[in-house]
Amino acid sequence: MSAPIGRQGRRPTIKAVAAAAGVSTAAVSQAFHGKGRLSEPTRQRILDAAGELGWSPSAPAAALRNARTRTLALVVRRPTDVLGADPHFSELITGIEGELAPRGYGLLLHLVAGAQEENALYRQLTAEGRVDGAVLTDARTNDPRPALLARLGLPAVLLGPPDRAGGVPSVGLGHQGAAVEEVVRHLLGLGHRRIAYVAGPADLQHTRLRGGVFETALKAAGLRPYAVLHTDFTEVSAVAATRALLEAPDRATAIVYANDSMAVCGIGAAQRDGLRVPDDLSVVGYDNLPLGRWLHPRLTTVDQQVQRVGAAAARLLLARCGEDVEETVLDDRPRLVVRESTGPAPASPVSPVSPVSPG
Repeated sequence: MSAPIGRQGRRPTIKAVAAAAGVSTAAVSQAFHGKGRLSEPTRQRILDAAGELGWSPSAPAAALRNARTRTLALVVRRPTDVLGADPHFSELITGIEGELAPRGYGLLLHLVAGAQEENALYRQLTAEGRVDGAVLTDARTNDPRPALLARLGLPAVLLGPPDRAGGVPSVGLGHQGAAVEEVVRHLLGLGHRRIAYVAGPADLQHTRLRGGVFETALKAAGLRPYAVLHTDFTEVSAVAATRALLEAPDRATAIVYANDSMAVCGIGAAQRDGLRVPDDLSVVGYDNLPLGRWLHPRLTTVDQQVQRVGAAAARLLLARCGEDVEETVLDDRPRLVVRESTGPAPASPVSPVSPVSPG
């Protein structure tokens, strides 16, 4: 059966319906397929406009749109060298794949350089029908992605502290601030008073949250942070931040890093400059990756159960894609794991010595 002919002799289009109803084409599609979060008045306005124009979805096109690709996207806004060097993402992907593979789903990994490239990628993936849903990483301040994905009608979950605002549910351990308070109490108990924080990019939500708790916890003890330095998570910036802290007068006696990879870089930089960890400098990471147990000294860090969070995110996204999967309840919080990289504050901190030239 041929498609209806509009009033002016031409076949009506979804764009014409969208224009008549004052909505996007994605909203028109959602109205006819029962998806999205359209209000009932908006849905009815769309259906009325479609009826007036004599438009209805093409059956073959609808079947094509509704066919599952059994593929989910993981988009990471990081330089390629960071992704390759940071085991955090290996742990995350392991958790996600552990849920996808047994159900016949695949993971499509994309690296992007910035916000515009990431947003354009979501539009492209949706337009081409290449994925059934997406895992969003790095929740950001004034993040435009949840609203964009909602408009596109692409199911998604956001990795971060639990928060259902913005149309995209977040998946992660709650009470993130409690772990930072635990770190500060641990270092204060060891006698440290010059405590620095090497953070990630300032626009990340976890950077602001952890940094705020870090400052508040020190303030409660009558102290201020020795310094808070922001990085892009690369090895170069981690080493540069560490050396800046260690070369300053009355240098820091303890440094807290936003992830384990930067903490490992920091330990290496301190040791190359002649400092002993933890005798001269205490170091704390954040992630509890396996590499922290392989170091000497072993890394004191915060366990945020990266694999478990990845698995929970995958299960929730599968459920949002229509699979019969129970959601995983993450009812724990990040916890400090004390190992050998933290110790009593030195009585009189030594200055780093120039590294010995090889040969």
